[in-house]
Amino acid sequence: MGNIVDEVITKAKTEIGKIMSKKPEQLTPSQIVAELDKYVIGQKAAKKSVAIALRNRWRRQNVEGEIREEIMPNNIIMIGPTGVGKTEIARRLSKLANAPFVKVEASKFTEVGYVGRDVESMIRELVDLSVNIVKTDKMQYVQKKAEENADERILDILLPPVKSKSNGAKSAASSSGIKESSENLINMDNSTNADDEYENNKKTREKLKDQLKAGKLDERQIELDLTSDNSPMMQVLGPIGLDDMGINIQDLFGNMMPKKTKKRKMTIGEARKVITQEEANKLIDMDSVVKEALEKTMDSGIVFIDEIDKVAGGQSKNQAGGPDVSREGVQRDLLPIVEGSTVNTKYGPVKTDHILFIASGAFHTSKPSDLIPELQGRFPIRVELDSLGEDDFYRILTQPENALIKQYKALVETEGIDIEFDDDAIKEVAKVAADVNEKVENIGARRLHTILSTLLEDILFDIPDKIRDSKLKIDRELVESRLSTIVKDRDLSRYIL
Repeated sequence: MGNIVDEVITKAKTEIGKIMSKKPEQLTPSQIVAELDKYVIGQKAAKKSVAIALRNRWRRQNVEGEIREEIMPNNIIMIGPTGVGKTEIARRLSKLANAPFVKVEASKFTEVGYVGRDVESMIRELVDLSVNIVKTDKMQYVQKKAEENADERILDILLPPVKSKSNGAKSAASSSGIKESSENLINMDNSTNADDEYENNKKTREKLKDQLKAGKLDERQIELDLTSDNSPMMQVLGPIGLDDMGINIQDLFGNMMPKKTKKRKMTIGEARKVITQEEANKLIDMDSVVKEALEKTMDSGIVFIDEIDKVAGGQSKNQAGGPDVSREGVQRDLLPIVEGSTVNTKYGPVKTDHILFIASGAFHTSKPSDLIPELQGRFPIRVELDSLGEDDFYRILTQPENALIKQYKALVETEGIDIEFDDDAIKEVAKVAADVNEKVENIGARRLHTILSTLLEDILFDIPDKIRDSKLKIDRELVESRLSTIVKDRDLSRYIL
């Protein structure tokens, strides 16, 4: 019996290992949903839709032939009140896929001073993030070599190397074909001394290198020359907006001006980090980084457009004047980006045809059909997210990897105190959150932040001055005594919770 159980456990571990070893894009839709379940409670329909969308990107990249370019992503609109997990689902999805992800507020583009070209800034920001992602990945491969180069640079400062002259002297003597004269013998004696000095220098450097790697020299101060890329001209030109127009100022003026260096004093421990970063940048081929980043943006980029209901018009659609012209104008500016167009960036042109767009909005005073028909057609998948209730709040407080209860426990543990929440206390917090959302205003799971901060305010303030117990317990009675008065007084709860 024991052997059978062991075999089952071994097989289970093997399967789990296979799943974890898979690249993000190779996860099946059900595995993607399982990963999202670790951070977002409920909302099965939304998770299912985004999981299919993510898997379809991998499927499209494996399609052969010309039809691959014809397969367009199914953009998604998430409909639901604030605080139910719309942004969190999109954010976790991008992390899961290791894809460049940018979140923009659609209402931002209705502000005075924005024009259609500014809508393209979301794509430029996406490219910048993609370059950083690819560059960070590349740095992992050159990290070891960069650390070695940094150590050599530090050793050169501590003990400059000495060159051996014997090889040069011997080769000169043999090539001349002249017999060894007294002058040649003197030269050889000098070379021998140089060789001894070289060997001593080499041994000392090896000892210093061992001490450097062991961290024994970290507190020692050194002076080094660091490259400074800051240019006054570029700082003046920056606000003009050339960067937003897709013009790389660094390419225009960077080569015309010599790079400045400045001397800085710092500890060897700090210097190793700074120089390693410099050396890693030298080892990376930025042309290949940019090329890969542009491909990653076009094939895997995710743009999350929040508050799209704010530019939909809705009940205010029939009102004369006002911001409605701007709202419809924003929709028309968004349309070519979502439909598929080419945006000029400082790294090169980017096609938006296969970027996944996820829009979201509460749609309290409007509905998705209030969007212009062309934009509606570009968001074929519509998912309605459920409002959160008491049971959902309880699960949010306890189940996710980053649950609020776990966060507060980790914070208090830094003071050497173990704080425990009774199950009844957690249920009471969930109940209070649901009641306040119903009576005051529904802000979803964000209500838990306000309630827990109010509940633990005195405890967090008194640690460690007044509270020095090794263990603290939060029970139902404490929750009721701390929150009951606030909850009953509607005006008070409106301001405090």
